[in-house]
Amino acid sequence: MAEINLKEVTLIVGLVAACYWNSLFCGFVFDDVSAILDNKDLHPTTPLKTLFQNDFWGTPMSEVTGVVGRAELLSSIFFLAAFLSYTKSKGPDNSIVWTPIALTVFLVAVATLCKEQGITVVGICCVYEVFIAQGYTLPLLCTTAGQFLRGKGSIPFSMLQTLIKLIVLMFSTLLLVVIRVQVIQSQLPVFTRFDNPAAVSPTPTRQLTFNYLLPVNAWLLLNPSELCCDWTMGTIPLIESFLDVRNLATFIFFCFLGALGVFSLRYSGDSSKTVLMALCLMALPFIPASNLFFPVGFVVAERVLYVPSMGFCILVAHGWQKISNKSILKKLSWVCLSMVIFTHALKTLHRNWDWESEYTLFMSALKVNKNNAKLWNNVGHALENEKNFERALKYFLQATHVQPDDIGAHMNVGRTYKNLNRTKEAEESYMMAKSLMPQVIPGKKYAARIAPNHLNVYINLANLIRANESRLEEADQLYRQAISMRPDFKQAYISRGELLLKMNKPSKAKEAYLKALELDRNNADLWYNLAIVHIELKEPNEALKNFNHALELNPKHKLSLFNSAILMQESGEVKLRPEARKRLLSYINEEPQDANGYFNLGMLAMDDRKDTEAEMWMKKAIKLQADFRSALFNLALLYSQTAKELMALPVLEELLRYYPDHIKGLILKGDILMNQKKDILGAKKCFEKILEMDPSNVQGKHNLCVVYFEEKDLLKAERCLVETLALAPHEEYIQRHLNIVRDKISSSSFVEQPIFPAGKTSGVEGDKIPTENMKEIKNEPRATEMIKTSDNKSQSKSNKQLGKNTEKETPHKTTKDIKEIEKKRVAALKRLEEIERILNGE
Repeated sequence: MAEINLKEVTLIVGLVAACYWNSLFCGFVFDDVSAILDNKDLHPTTPLKTLFQNDFWGTPMSEVTGVVGRAELLSSIFFLAAFLSYTKSKGPDNSIVWTPIALTVFLVAVATLCKEQGITVVGICCVYEVFIAQGYTLPLLCTTAGQFLRGKGSIPFSMLQTLIKLIVLMFSTLLLVVIRVQVIQSQLPVFTRFDNPAAVSPTPTRQLTFNYLLPVNAWLLLNPSELCCDWTMGTIPLIESFLDVRNLATFIFFCFLGALGVFSLRYSGDSSKTVLMALCLMALPFIPASNLFFPVGFVVAERVLYVPSMGFCILVAHGWQKISNKSILKKLSWVCLSMVIFTHALKTLHRNWDWESEYTLFMSALKVNKNNAKLWNNVGHALENEKNFERALKYFLQATHVQPDDIGAHMNVGRTYKNLNRTKEAEESYMMAKSLMPQVIPGKKYAARIAPNHLNVYINLANLIRANESRLEEADQLYRQAISMRPDFKQAYISRGELLLKMNKPSKAKEAYLKALELDRNNADLWYNLAIVHIELKEPNEALKNFNHALELNPKHKLSLFNSAILMQESGEVKLRPEARKRLLSYINEEPQDANGYFNLGMLAMDDRKDTEAEMWMKKAIKLQADFRSALFNLALLYSQTAKELMALPVLEELLRYYPDHIKGLILKGDILMNQKKDILGAKKCFEKILEMDPSNVQGKHNLCVVYFEEKDLLKAERCLVETLALAPHEEYIQRHLNIVRDKISSSSFVEQPIFPAGKTSGVEGDKIPTENMKEIKNEPRATEMIKTSDNKSQSKSNKQLGKNTEKETPHKTTKDIKEIEKKRVAALKRLEEIERILNGE
């Protein structure tokens, strides 16, 4: 082995750094999103063992197989390490050194874990052992084998040693293959005809196209000028005839490869050995990607040429060395080498900027190839992520023109139309995509023939039409159709569960979620959805258990934190309040900009009579959301309850500025104006406005009657009370007040005393506004959080929060609270009786 020269290493490192420095400014693009950003295996909470159970993308290895990105680099490192280790396995006198061989086997396994092509280093080691270490040529090997078979000689000791080493290597390789087959459960990956059209083509199209791909890859090594991030679909048209001129390139390639092979195997010189090892490094690592033994999910991919490029570089370097040794061509060879390095460095530097973003990457690919619908789709996705739907639509439509039978392209068009609120066109596009799907055959499983993401057409179409209440059954049929085509389609069960809840079928929704949980019990969102179902089924205890299960899987599951806290708060159990508060605090830590978290903390504090804390939380909620209706009202109510009525007035003014029809706010404002500010006219306007909006509002009408009495208009007060009594004939306090007014009218003398106790303009519980019963929460309908299959290119989650469909909440009252209320009621009744006696002249 040649000694390492520090100057050479420094030069190479410096050149590489100069070529790739600008890549540091690029973002995550293309497969980086799935393999890195969305890969759950990279989350710190994921157990380490899942790295060996899931593939490069973070999905079970029994479902997708294939790796990208840095896998080639890692595999190449261990590939070379394994080969270098094996070169040290030959001891003195041709003896076997077993330690390097054991290390080689280990490194082969690691290289294979990084990338399947890592296992091909065993073939490199075998060629090295026979033709380099032992010095055989093909003729000599054939002669020796022929003599042994004819019984004219024995096997040389060196050959026996070689056979033992090769048997160990081959047995280890076979063991690795068996383990790999067990890991993927003996199932080859599923690819569609769009990924590799030649793989599903008939003879001879398949063979002609696959053979043509070899010179295509060789040309990419020789002249990497036109690079493309995706070569699938129609990038390289199929060769359907022997008369296709491209077959000439295939013929020339095999002639050149054959000539090099004969030269390297026939002769024993150093040059032939160098060429032989270069050819092995080029050919053997490329075999897994050659479609020779099994189909792969691409037509061409530059990344699979990483290891073969090592052999190509050796071949080029060897040829350059031969030329540069001739004095006539020495200067010219150095000039050519400098030009190659300079031009390739510039190309690398420029190519790095293509990987700056997904948009720049796919636009650069379209410059190379405009016949690949996937590239048009990906440019559309990049624009869609920027919310530029109009431009994205143009690229998606172009994808359907390039590849009319591309289901994904029609789905993208439908999704974009939906984002543009063009629902009719969206449905037409989804229907077109659906028509391209294989027809359902009862009892037939389609998982092996349909790309899973294509099944999303049923989900997306169902999600679109279910907005129409009259088409819910049609949407359900689509979900069931998706499930029939793939019984393990988790997303279909989830979306169907949401629909069944909308159809008021919580029991069936529960069944759908339980089925989804059978497929994925470690999904916190599913446990959350099941909790919502239990709420709909009036089973709060079961709901709380499922919320807790979701939080066990994901302690920061925001919706579970929030809604389980609300459930605890609504239960009225004092012992659950500390935990509810703890969860709400965790929630606002995760969602510091959500006013709902602060508001509900304020409600908890009000329940616990922690007035200062309640005020603080309500103010924080209002600061985040100035028009937060419930927070504004409850803050005003809090001030009213704590004898700070004048502080409540500006809060009520703000509330009524946003919500002029807020009846409780108007009642509370009128009460404060009447009793604290002595503003009879202002109070009158409040109560009159209530009756304009709701003429049958008993509380507002009764309070207006009180205003008439304060204005000393007894006849008008009498008529008002008669009308109020007609609205609420069973309210005893209205009848009693009407009798008092009538007695006063018939009396000869008028005592200018208020007919009702001051501060008690409502007729409930001793004529007092029932502030204990006027807490209000945000006016949100109770809803479920569902993991919807959105119309995005990947599935997304749409989460909703639990709320209440009422404007008030009656808090759980302790025995002390009840006694205090009763005491106030008795005192108010006594005061009322005293005033009645005064008015009657007793």
